Amino acid sequence: MKLFFACLLSFLSYLSIAQSGNSEVAFLKKDSIVSRLDAYTQVFYYHKAEAVQARPLVIQLHSWSFPADSLRTIGLSTIAKNKDYNYVFPNFRGVNNHPKACCSDYVISDIDEAIDWALKNMNVDKKNIYIIGYSGGGYATLAMYMKSRHYIKAFSAWASISDLAAWYGESLERKNKYVQEIISCIGSSGSFETSKAKDRSPLFWKTPTKRRKNSSLHIFAGIHDGHLSNVVPITQSIVFYNKILLDYKEKNQSNYVSKADEKTMVDSQTFPITTTEKLIDRPIYYQKSSKNTLLTIFEGGHEMLSKAAIEYIEQAIGKK
Repeated sequence: MKLFFACLLSFLSYLSIAQSGNSEVAFLKKDSIVSRLDAYTQVFYYHKAEAVQARPLVIQLHSWSFPADSLRTIGLSTIAKNKDYNYVFPNFRGVNNHPKACCSDYVISDIDEAIDWALKNMNVDKKNIYIIGYSGGGYATLAMYMKSRHYIKAFSAWASISDLAAWYGESLERKNKYVQEIISCIGSSGSFETSKAKDRSPLFWKTPTKRRKNSSLHIFAGIHDGHLSNVVPITQSIVFYNKILLDYKEKNQSNYVSKADEKTMVDSQTFPITTTEKLIDRPIYYQKSSKNTLLTIFEGGHEMLSKAAIEYIEQAIGKK
């Protein structure tokens, strides 16, 4: 029954993504930017807030396999429009199957330049800029936390990849298409190279603790991810959360995720629930936090709950 429920969640998530790729986002406009690094033309989609006063900016980062032209915004663009937020959906090198993708310097620069465009062409509240992404977009969100030159109020990363080397092994075990795409992405000459994969992995980068001390990082993972058709194990989120706490020198060990807790969640796809709080309508199995960093493991698979993503980043509005 548990396996059936996990499959059902993945299927429903797929349907919600597929349905967001047509008339639902017809209000979005399209433009492009020429990269300062290599003159690459990056397309992006956007919506300008209508209010006279400065409004928040939401940057949504596309998933691993579906570039900006897919318009798979999972309803986030509509939520941003309804709240009269500025919204940008950049392409940042498209599908992650070539060396200039996969959180390369080109990717970081492309996303930063999309933010530059928004700051120049939209009435943006510079104190309230948010980056949100799911799957490969969650991977890119973690990368921007580590390397963006902009001040970002809150980062929201869902079903994220943090260690490309580990994900290669996990994908190899599952015999899926990502094995070859990872090899192509890191620029290997036909075979996998661990060092090159680690170079593209936020888990192994230096955390800019001074630059991000006033920024929130929210990491979400569905407890069934990594099982059956779900492709990114929750360990990818857990190890990154623990890394951030370690880099900020968190001394309270109870704020970290223990190996025992991690094993229970991975092996059983459940955990004793100790809170009545929910993520929209989903039970929260496990939640840890330290200062501005939060990890939430919820009932779900490889997905993003856009409404919840917005609700959590809105909690950062007004915070110093």
